Amino acid sequence: MKDQIQRMKVLGAGIFSLLLAMGVARFAYTPLLPVMQAQAGLGLAEGGWLAAINYGGYLCGALIASLISDLVLKDRLYRIGMVVAVLSTLMMGLSTDFTVWAVSRFVAGLSTSAAMLLGTGLILNWLIRHDHRSELGIHFSGIGLGIAGCSLAVALMSTWLDWRGQWLAFTAIACVLLVPALAWLPAPDRSTTTKTGQAMEDRPPSALFLRLFMAAYFCAGVGYVISATFIVAIVDRLPGLAGHGTLSFLVIGLGAAPACIVWDLIARRTGELNALILAAVLQIGGIVLPLTVGGLVGAIGGALLFGSTFIGMVSLVLTMAGRYFPTRPAKMMGKMTLSYGAAQIIGPAVTGWLGGVFGSYAGGLYLAAAAMVLGTALLLVLKAVERRDLRALAAAGSAPA
Repeated sequence: MKDQIQRMKVLGAGIFSLLLAMGVARFAYTPLLPVMQAQAGLGLAEGGWLAAINYGGYLCGALIASLISDLVLKDRLYRIGMVVAVLSTLMMGLSTDFTVWAVSRFVAGLSTSAAMLLGTGLILNWLIRHDHRSELGIHFSGIGLGIAGCSLAVALMSTWLDWRGQWLAFTAIACVLLVPALAWLPAPDRSTTTKTGQAMEDRPPSALFLRLFMAAYFCAGVGYVISATFIVAIVDRLPGLAGHGTLSFLVIGLGAAPACIVWDLIARRTGELNALILAAVLQIGGIVLPLTVGGLVGAIGGALLFGSTFIGMVSLVLTMAGRYFPTRPAKMMGKMTLSYGAAQIIGPAVTGWLGGVFGSYAGGLYLAAAAMVLGTALLLVLKAVERRDLRALAAAGSAPA
């Protein structure tokens, strides 16, 4: 019983860290983007650049995570990142200067990588070390809850607070989330065995598998970032849907909150790669529904499909990385996120440019869907590579010494 209580506290620390760094520090910007455009003079292209700068910080954080092996250092940087998440949120409400906003978005990206990679790696290491199932569905529910919570908060606060007041209110919320995010995560254990004495050994995939995996994850990053960043502004500009963008973002969060747990269950039955392919196909439908079906039904249906798949893909990929490298999960997580993060810089910048040229972000959704089609094809190729690698491993195991 005591071990189960400790498990829930550790997973709780992860949920609160994602609520703080992914929800407040990162995703509060998405529902506040139209508010800042209307009240703070933020332009279409500038809005895209701020999103790109945020992912630049995330990419730098991913690079740092991929280079660090020491668990104690990871733990220290994770805790610093959580404090930075609070400070970056405060910065957004204290200035109208684009440079200050850009610095805020960059350091918020660093804090996001601290939660997503360092925190997730520490939690997965703890789960494996204590002989718990190495699944992150409960942990990653924090992202969906963060999206839904920020959407609901903006919808409520917009009736009585301007853009600056809302950022300051989010800062107060971030201070509350900071406490369990820091207090409930125990200090890391550097030993190479689990609590029952089993050895923790890394089993890295082949170089070809890793390259294809990173390429597919890059495509998933393009598909994710455009919808996640611009869906509020896109839906608000569709005919007859003005004011419904925040509702779409809320639905994304509501779809994402339980999705990771569901995808863990699907992966148990089908295997992780098959689950990833299914999620990618469903995500394509979620991306294009607002434009092809139209109306509130298309917007809400697309948001629900997108929300229930994008975070499932992230959870499955990072769980796979942790299983390949149980002693240092953040290293492969960092490498995968470098690919995902590069897409998250390119996607918003291109979408912002398209928005400046055509006066709408809608073209970005077609770009996102095309990237996901390519990513799905790469995942199908990856299945063939996995079968090849397994045959080679079996042949090597049966060969005479």
